[in-house]
Amino acid sequence: MELKATSMGKRLAQHPYNRVRLLAAGVEVSGDKHEYLIPFNQLLNITCKRGLVWGELEFLLAEDKVVRLHGTEWQETQRFHHYLLQSWQSWSHEMSVVCREVLHTLREEINGFGDQDRWIKRSELQSLKEKIVKQFDALPLPLSRLTEFDHTREDWAFCQHWLDQGEAALKVRNGDWTAKMLAHYKDFFSTVETTPLNPSQCEAVVNGEDALLVLAGAGSGKTSVLVARAGWLMQRKLSAPDQILLLAFGRQAADEMNDRIQSRLGAGEIQARTFHSLALHIIREGSNKQPLISKLESDADARRELLITEWRQQCNEKKAQANGWRQWLRDELEWEVPEGAFWQDDALAKRLSSRLERWLGLMRMHGGAQAAMIADVSEERRDLFSKRVKLMAPLLKVWKTALKEEGAVDFSGLIHQAVAILEKGRFISPWKHILVDEFQDISPQRAALLTALRQQNKRTTLFAVGDDWQAIYRFSGAEMSLTTAFHHYFGEGDRCVLYTTYRFNDRIGDIANRFIQQNPHQLRKPLNSLIKGNKKSIALLSQDQLEPLLNKLSGYAKPDERILLLARYHYLLPEVLQKAKTKWPKLKLEFMTIHASKGQQADYVILLGLQQGKEGFPAEARESIMEQGLLPQEEAFPDAEERRLAYVALTRARQQVFLMFDKQQPSVFVDQFRELGVPVLRKA
Repeated sequence: MELKATSMGKRLAQHPYNRVRLLAAGVEVSGDKHEYLIPFNQLLNITCKRGLVWGELEFLLAEDKVVRLHGTEWQETQRFHHYLLQSWQSWSHEMSVVCREVLHTLREEINGFGDQDRWIKRSELQSLKEKIVKQFDALPLPLSRLTEFDHTREDWAFCQHWLDQGEAALKVRNGDWTAKMLAHYKDFFSTVETTPLNPSQCEAVVNGEDALLVLAGAGSGKTSVLVARAGWLMQRKLSAPDQILLLAFGRQAADEMNDRIQSRLGAGEIQARTFHSLALHIIREGSNKQPLISKLESDADARRELLITEWRQQCNEKKAQANGWRQWLRDELEWEVPEGAFWQDDALAKRLSSRLERWLGLMRMHGGAQAAMIADVSEERRDLFSKRVKLMAPLLKVWKTALKEEGAVDFSGLIHQAVAILEKGRFISPWKHILVDEFQDISPQRAALLTALRQQNKRTTLFAVGDDWQAIYRFSGAEMSLTTAFHHYFGEGDRCVLYTTYRFNDRIGDIANRFIQQNPHQLRKPLNSLIKGNKKSIALLSQDQLEPLLNKLSGYAKPDERILLLARYHYLLPEVLQKAKTKWPKLKLEFMTIHASKGQQADYVILLGLQQGKEGFPAEARESIMEQGLLPQEEAFPDAEERRLAYVALTRARQQVFLMFDKQQPSVFVDQFRELGVPVLRKA
């Protein structure tokens, strides 16, 4: 069947299309020079209009595209439209039956997806959404027409909702499932640790995402969550004990975790390891060799002696090296360098030895060749950095020679070797679940080891517990962005927050939380306390009031209450403590650096040294071009890491914090604390 424009209509309309032909399942619109085929499966609507003289047909397509035919005789246009509409609607009804079957099956599959008795992962939702799109694309009717038919309307809307609002729908579904688990396994969550887990801890434990970051603020029970997570995996038969890998950053932390796992779960097969012991295991299993850790790693004196001996030899034998080192020490580090053979000066050599050790460690951690190290540095630093690396090159070479002669590896070499073995497929990871403690301390090198393990076993989940507010080890290579941009590095997943602290009162918490979050690079999160404090729970006090303060504390502190004195550097031990044993024999006083206090807690904390200057807090920047080139980039915020260090100090205290400052040269932190509402006490 065909409809043509009249001769007059064709002439006056001056339109590219002047005839239309009905096909088996579509129409062909054409003219003298143009032809357009419109299948029914692309046609959204057909309208018939009457102009002043002639008729007009409009064919509506996707994206509001309209194809028009003008200049046809009106009665013929009406008749053609009637037959065309009947044919199109008959075809549409037939195709809607096909759509009904597809959509109904798809809806049942989505319902089955949500009805599973387990956590549904975001990656699974993405796969489902891809399937919905694929099925929609295969339907014979345009999607916008599915609402026209009673038997497709509801199923289509249901499937479309999961496509448009899938993340929200999944969140609701997983929330409902979590609530059911918390009720059903109430006894487990009440007894897995010595005290029952709170709701935010339970929610973190049952979350089944492939990559989960648990933000655990100070005193929020992160170890309890790690223990409960291991118990939950076994309780739900999601993993055998030997498929769970627990990682800690130090041997002591790993041992404590093992003790806790054994006492609470009785699961001796789960062994917490350090990253280095894990690397040893991978190398041993993947190469059938037993790596020997260099004695230099445990003997600081021998390590420094090796480096200083080589440094002196280089300066003594090569004038260019001596001149280069003189310039480095004098111009960049601003040290007093003696005239002549400065390298023979024992005091200077002793001072430099720790720097050499540090720079060598950073180069070994990088692991690449000199050219790769230089290429990784920003262009404005590259020239100077290159000169410094070349001065360090002989020391790196003598270090590698010493390791070779000993037949041993250093700690950095261990990690690099383990990653290489994993990437070559010589060790296949048996672990389905990796649980990491203190994740904010992770370095790119250790992150590469985790990534290599997960590449070996694609179904391995990563459960990382940490707190970016307590990231204080950048100087040793830790990179905070591995936590703050966790999913960028470790893939799609989720983030949980432990909202409740059991350590300090709400006054200490309020000041500490607001202080740390002044840095916009820190993740925003609430941390609430169950304990009420008062305005004096945290107070500023002149440092000349330290002895009167200890006198006062001796009057009301109980014998079992710990008092922790914290300073930026270990050599800032206050003189007044020399008489503490006799003057205040019942006070439980301890002094340590803030870094050493990480993981500790006390009833009272006295933070010393809030002053400006060389030994002040925040500490002045002391990084050379080597640190700038090899350490992770700092955030663009003043004293960012020092601020986190202050946060760690504040949050060691259960009851009260005293911030001791220098009246003549107060730290910049003093004004910031005052602005937050911390009172200044005139006397102890």
